[in-house]
Amino acid sequence: MSGALRLVLIGLLLVIGCLTSGPVTNAHTQLKIVVGRLSGEQVASLQKAVPEARLVAVASADDALAHIEDADALIGIASEPLVKKGKRLRWIQVLSAGVDRYGFAALRESEIVLTNAKIIQGPNVADQAMALLLALTRQVHRAVELGPKHGWRATREKLRQGKTIELADKLALVVGYGGIGSAIADRAHGFGMRVEAVNRSLDKPHPKWLKLHPSSALLQVLPRADVVILAVPLTAETTKMFGAEAFAAMKDGSYLINIARGKVVDTQALVAALKSGKLAGAGLDVTEPEPLPDDHPLWTLENVVVTPHMGGTSDRVASRRMELVRENLRAFVDGKPLRNVVDKQRGY
Repeated sequence: MSGALRLVLIGLLLVIGCLTSGPVTNAHTQLKIVVGRLSGEQVASLQKAVPEARLVAVASADDALAHIEDADALIGIASEPLVKKGKRLRWIQVLSAGVDRYGFAALRESEIVLTNAKIIQGPNVADQAMALLLALTRQVHRAVELGPKHGWRATREKLRQGKTIELADKLALVVGYGGIGSAIADRAHGFGMRVEAVNRSLDKPHPKWLKLHPSSALLQVLPRADVVILAVPLTAETTKMFGAEAFAAMKDGSYLINIARGKVVDTQALVAALKSGKLAGAGLDVTEPEPLPDDHPLWTLENVVVTPHMGGTSDRVASRRMELVRENLRAFVDGKPLRNVVDKQRGY
């Protein structure tokens, strides 16, 4: 065999060996994942879960721009510039349940899989909804305000003139029966309330004690409800879904609780319904506008409780969120299905 032929054969063997034995180094196949809005300790725990991937921690979406071009995934943050520059992006995990802020065309029209933090927010946001309802129906908010100013006896007398009700046997209507809405329904049922819900999809599993209606039946169900609790995602369809028409359909003296998004409610129509006495009260963890200006009329109404969009916080939600992110990160690296995949066209 000639020397030239021997060299050709050796070369072919080397090529075949490279093809059959995998990549020469891990650098060519290692996934790069940019992570924002998590602490150094949290990022370290995620890195430990996927040692074969490379996690890059950033302080903000602007800082992420320097690292996004060759990234495979993005956790915790998202923006239009990041999506446009991240040519290799295949997955984005956001840390909120609502994804209305991520509805820009670059993401919506891309092949990038978007996952959110729905369901894990259910317990804490549902607790917030019930806290707002109980503050109104037991006049707790007025007692807290009046007590230091007027003393025990005068405050007691003033509260006797107000409206205090029991929740048992009252009808609670949950608008939006997802991860949060179902948790609210469970709590309302626990207080002895009759519970119904409206939802776009009727194939959602639900307990026998709950009656589920299509969203199209909202105006027909509203007149029977003593309490209406909003838990829908913000989409083009749900923006201002509670305006003058919906409030007119509601039962006289009923209560509205909004832990969804402020833009689901027409604020001007809400103020009118409260001032006229159509509604007995409103509990709002979200408002439009948000933050609510100091001189807004909602602050001046005795039958309104406003909290500063705090339903998403609790002592346990962070651990549930990290469990979700860790599970999805492991699944992404392994090429397995992800939890909480968002329908980007529908917006939830």
